[in-house]
Amino acid sequence: MNRKRILTGDRPTGRLHLGHFVGSIANRVRLQDSYDCFFIIADLHTLTTRPEKAEIEQIPDNAREMALDYLACGIDPERSVIYLQSAVAEVFELNLFFEMLVTVPRLQRIPSLKDMVQSAHLTEMPFGLLGYPVLQAADILMPRAHLVPVGKDNESHVELAREIARRFNNLYGEVFPVPDVLVGEVPTLVGTDGSAKMSKSLGNAILLSDEQAAVRKKVMSMYTDPKRISADVPGTVEGNPVFAYHDIFNPDKEEVEGLKARYRAGTVGDVEVKEKLAAALNAFLDPIRERRKDFEARGGFVDEVIVEGTLKMREEARLTLAEVRSAMGVAASWNRISRKAEQARKKRESAAKH
Repeated sequence: MNRKRILTGDRPTGRLHLGHFVGSIANRVRLQDSYDCFFIIADLHTLTTRPEKAEIEQIPDNAREMALDYLACGIDPERSVIYLQSAVAEVFELNLFFEMLVTVPRLQRIPSLKDMVQSAHLTEMPFGLLGYPVLQAADILMPRAHLVPVGKDNESHVELAREIARRFNNLYGEVFPVPDVLVGEVPTLVGTDGSAKMSKSLGNAILLSDEQAAVRKKVMSMYTDPKRISADVPGTVEGNPVFAYHDIFNPDKEEVEGLKARYRAGTVGDVEVKEKLAAALNAFLDPIRERRKDFEARGGFVDEVIVEGTLKMREEARLTLAEVRSAMGVAASWNRISRKAEQARKKRESAAKH
């Protein structure tokens, strides 16, 4: 490997939103020139909370939508590999090997798993969900990634991958780099309701593909300062989602600071503040929407990108598994047994001739 590598991705549950962009995608686009990038469409991970047949049948369409968002944001398939997790069979085997290197109590200490149980409205944690971070470790280490750009909620998962890499290397020899984590400049983007992080399932998300009118409608209904009953009442900027979004997405910092000062003084209404935010967000999203429509118009191009990327990843996975099996001695067991069997067969054939 000439350059260091990146592995990250998303579950194909539909189109991506602003939280995905600031949490990870912005870093992915920025790092394409300096790293070999592998971006996973993690469809196996959807089974942990959505195992129903109807949900599985939606994966192909969701995968295309997600890949379209990747391309629209600037991920270049000439420089990056976009692949479908379930089509790389080696990940099942590597996941099994890694399951032997981690304990149940260690997995139970990962805080995000409880959040996933709650958001999926599960009464008990499935075994597969408990092992979700182990499968993520297999994803990360399969291309032998050095860096993992993720949102804040996945930071603890990468730490487990680091532990597994170190334990494997200590047991069997240096096979895997110990990956570093890169959290986005905005670790967690609050949703439009102001009460939780942005999520499609919570209905508080602004999608990267939302049209201008939809963006404006969502912004105008955003949570602000609940104590402010009229425009002449001084308002609170800190913790106000509208101003948090201004700080992130409005490039006119002079305008933002002016709005904050007027808001604190009670000389600007929520409507004006939101109108300016809607304009800033639409200016930010316009080129993404335009590129998305261009890629959509190219017929099966997105499917070709996924297939070509998956074939590249399969080759990488084959090489990694060969090294893993060799380091562990798993391949040697089969080789010795098959060699003994071949010797016995030849001996019987020789005896039969005489």
